[in-house]
Amino acid sequence: MNITHLECAACGLVHGAQRLHNLCSRCGKPLLVRYDLKRAARTLTKESLLSRPADLWRYREVLPVRDEENIVSLGEGWTPLLKAPRLGTEVGVKELYIKDESQNPTGSFKARGMSAAVSMAKELGATRLAVPSAGNAAGALAAYAARAGLEAFIFMPRDTPRANVVECVETGAHVTLMDGLITDCGAEVGRRKEAEGWFDVSTLKEPYRVEGKKTLGYELAEQLQWTLPDVIIYPTGGGTGLIGMWKAFDEMEQLGWISAKRPRMVSVQAAGCAPIVRAFEEGKRFADEFPDAATTASGLRVPRAIGDFLILDAIRASGGAAVAVTDEELIKAAREIGAAEGLFVAPEGAACLPALRKLLAEGLVKESDRVVLFNTGAGVKYLESYDE
Repeated sequence: MNITHLECAACGLVHGAQRLHNLCSRCGKPLLVRYDLKRAARTLTKESLLSRPADLWRYREVLPVRDEENIVSLGEGWTPLLKAPRLGTEVGVKELYIKDESQNPTGSFKARGMSAAVSMAKELGATRLAVPSAGNAAGALAAYAARAGLEAFIFMPRDTPRANVVECVETGAHVTLMDGLITDCGAEVGRRKEAEGWFDVSTLKEPYRVEGKKTLGYELAEQLQWTLPDVIIYPTGGGTGLIGMWKAFDEMEQLGWISAKRPRMVSVQAAGCAPIVRAFEEGKRFADEFPDAATTASGLRVPRAIGDFLILDAIRASGGAAVAVTDEELIKAAREIGAAEGLFVAPEGAACLPALRKLLAEGLVKESDRVVLFNTGAGVKYLESYDE
């Protein structure tokens, strides 16, 4: 384990790594994990990866767990990066890929973050974990907490897709359904966590979910022979994956694996809940809460993200963009992706296709660009969204 410290992403205050933390003790913003990358590079090399297991823990030296016995894994990570030639021809992009996160345990990219977060919670002595969730994070926490022998307390909006609720119940979690949005669920966790003895593993309210998600960036680089794509189009609710990939790119540059060139990062949101898009268009660094948030893509129904400034910083630093699409567009796109490439994608992942079309129309993506779309979950978990 090569962690040196935790660092506030906003004010830079250093926190010790070997105890449980939520947000920065001074400004209340997210904490990021920092590593001794020179030490990590002694054993983590491109060559060493050739003989390592095909999961996210192949990048062990830049992941947080000190004692390997505390790693809680269900085989997450190393999902396929699939060429999408028929879809590429339809939209006019010669080199189009889909990173298919539906093939993770629990059927979504949330498995990555929860593997790392639950592993560290176990290592640092937490026994009762709590999370507000729009669906897939809840299922992942329930599964990984069960695997670790820890208790999970989950708060979800009442209209969360039924598959997510059943998944949590059947893996032993304590489930509470609430009227309102994920922000209301988060407020309930915040009110009760101290009295109940819960450790809050909400998105970016602890430092380690982003560490699991950053392996998306490591995998992309490795799967593309250490040349990053020109454009990454990423569905954004809380934004941990985008933030994690941006962090991974910096780490890999310091390791000497990639150049300083970065992909253009594109954040995709639903028109009915687009706080990042609105802040990007208005030139703001922080996003105001989006009023009356509504979308069938439950993972995009996040009216306010605590990591808003990190998402917006990455978009702007990369020369990227933020795009909103309607529910009608993303549902139609799911059928297009399925018919062209045989993938039944989550609504959030489907949103990337109409976003790509808008970027092409505006000249922000070119036919010659290498483009990666992210499918963040399995369509079968959203059957209500696809009812005829």
